[in-house]
Amino acid sequence: MTKAEIQFIRSLSDKRTRDQERLFVAEGDKLIGEILQSDLKVRSLYALEGHFSGRAECVTAKEMERISQLKTASTSLAVVEQPRHKTLTQAPADRLTLALDGVQNPGNLGTIIRLADWFGVEDIFCSEDTADCFNPKVVQATMGAILRVRVHYLPLADFLRRTAESGVAVYGTMLDGDNIYDAKLQPNGVIVMGNEGKGVSAECAKSFTHKLLIPAYPAERQGSESLNVAMATGIVCAEFRRRLTKV
Repeated sequence: MTKAEIQFIRSLSDKRTRDQERLFVAEGDKLIGEILQSDLKVRSLYALEGHFSGRAECVTAKEMERISQLKTASTSLAVVEQPRHKTLTQAPADRLTLALDGVQNPGNLGTIIRLADWFGVEDIFCSEDTADCFNPKVVQATMGAILRVRVHYLPLADFLRRTAESGVAVYGTMLDGDNIYDAKLQPNGVIVMGNEGKGVSAECAKSFTHKLLIPAYPAERQGSESLNVAMATGIVCAEFRRRLTKV
């Protein structure tokens, strides 16, 4: 590998460079194998000897360590073009979607994308201060789900306002919400999840048409103050899908 190649790949650890170049880095044989089978275009592929033979530029273990963006270098690395998704002005009325308001932790975002893929949620709408879905940690945490779930970044409060005004249900998890297991849930709408520490912003919460609470058990028990946002997302999605299968 040339010094320029190494420097360029390393520069993609920075969001500004990823945005400018419209590229991201993926690592690992399984993930890259899925990417090669998808519609995404691989700009360049590097691998240790014996991996992706004939398709990848063979590099040494030392070179792989220099270009890897993980704590432990993998056996292969690809530079991939970011997908382009159609810009929407409001959430669609015919399916269930997710909205994330200021989710900061890359691991949480990656897990939520993976959960969305598991529960058949094809679109996630993110506030502009939500973690970048093409951050290397996020990409790895999705375990390939980033290939199937469309992630959009936009002014979320305005998006939710237009969504609610169009008659689409906007669900938010709040401490003063209705018990999710007793509440009436529609099969379609948008579920809003908030920042790890602050929750959903006041501007976004204005558009809620339904407030939901995941109750602790038993209700009077003094335990953790809140759930991890990714865990809460999984519980809410599971309940929505459980209701749908009973219809």
